[in-house]
Amino acid sequence: MKVLIVTYYWPPAGGAGVQRWLKFTKYLRDFGIEPVIFTADNPHYPILDDSLQRDIPDGVEVIKCPIFEPNGLLYRLKKRKVKNSAGFLEENPSLLSRLLIYIRANLFIPDARMFWIKPSVKKIKKYLSQNEIDVLITTGPPHSLHMIGYHVKKKTGIKWIADFRDPWTGIDYFHLLPLTNFARKKHFRQEDNVFKNSDKVIMVSKTSKEKYKNQANSIEVITNGYDTDSIEEESIVLDEKFTISHIGSMNAARNPKKLWKVLAELCEDDEEFSNDLQIQLIGKLDEKVVKEYINPYQFKNILHRDYIPHKEAKQYQKQSQVLLLVVNDTPNAKEIVTGKVFEYLQAKRPIIAIGPEDGDLADVLKETKSGSTFHYDNRDGLKEEIRLLYGKYKLGKLKIESSNIEKYHRKQLTEHLSYIIKELIKK
Repeated sequence: MKVLIVTYYWPPAGGAGVQRWLKFTKYLRDFGIEPVIFTADNPHYPILDDSLQRDIPDGVEVIKCPIFEPNGLLYRLKKRKVKNSAGFLEENPSLLSRLLIYIRANLFIPDARMFWIKPSVKKIKKYLSQNEIDVLITTGPPHSLHMIGYHVKKKTGIKWIADFRDPWTGIDYFHLLPLTNFARKKHFRQEDNVFKNSDKVIMVSKTSKEKYKNQANSIEVITNGYDTDSIEEESIVLDEKFTISHIGSMNAARNPKKLWKVLAELCEDDEEFSNDLQIQLIGKLDEKVVKEYINPYQFKNILHRDYIPHKEAKQYQKQSQVLLLVVNDTPNAKEIVTGKVFEYLQAKRPIIAIGPEDGDLADVLKETKSGSTFHYDNRDGLKEEIRLLYGKYKLGKLKIESSNIEKYHRKQLTEHLSYIIKELIKK
């Protein structure tokens, strides 16, 4: 039994996008399924992490197809190169930035990897004619990969699963794109084609499934998850300071403004708290967030490191006293369950989440007893929670008794995926 997995992000790519299907690939053989990877040759990855190569199973076939990406050409026109995704749309872009965003939004549909669709369809069609593959799987974003699946399905009739790691038209920044009416309709039309022609759609949250249930033939939910690693519990020594750590990118939509104010007030009220507090921000930060919302408070102890290898990031998680998780304050916030939360669960440190208190992320934290979620404006609740956690820290009793997190282990999630694949083959 073989599946062909079409993924743009593959080691040496770093960041969140590569994790999901790298881990599925790692465990699929345990359930009698042989993965074959179809990915880009010479892609433009904004983040590299060679340490992820070790998770690729021995002997897995990897097919590469050359890709032309106009992003690099567009951004060379700017004085400063921008390597981040559309999710990092600038709050006050220059005239040139606005022009480039407009071009990207309206000419490259569904995204800048659209030029990879035609050669990939041709290469995959030829491969399928010479090799026995039971199921084709595409994962997006970039959603151009789903259009590859759509065309291959039309030409060959192969069983096809479309995996949405993030929504397409429902993604948090879609409403910010300067789309013409024609471009907007084209996005929705292509998305609808994927939903209606795929044999199975996989999404990462219950709210997403509910939102699209009338569009797709069949939707399953498989969340992101965590994986075991070589960092043993006994080797972890907690930070001496009262560390509050955010691991991952922080843009303007993910800026916890009320939290910075609360922490500043607590520092002003209590000198000991001010001395004990250490804010750790691991990952890419929006310059405006730093300059306008963090620096003015002049926190005594603040650490920022840009992207670091995945294993090192997990070390920070396990050593931190408290982990901070922020959901983008956008229209689709309730359905966002960032992949980072599951590694936070594995770290078994108290989690403070800022986002919808009735969203899918809040449900995960409640179910696992791993932390609390506070609405973006819930200043009083945040302050009370931080005081409570700090009090336990001073007594040396800051810990959590999380439960039921095993269901989010990558191997168990892959077992769920294997059931979907096998049921699809039977039909």
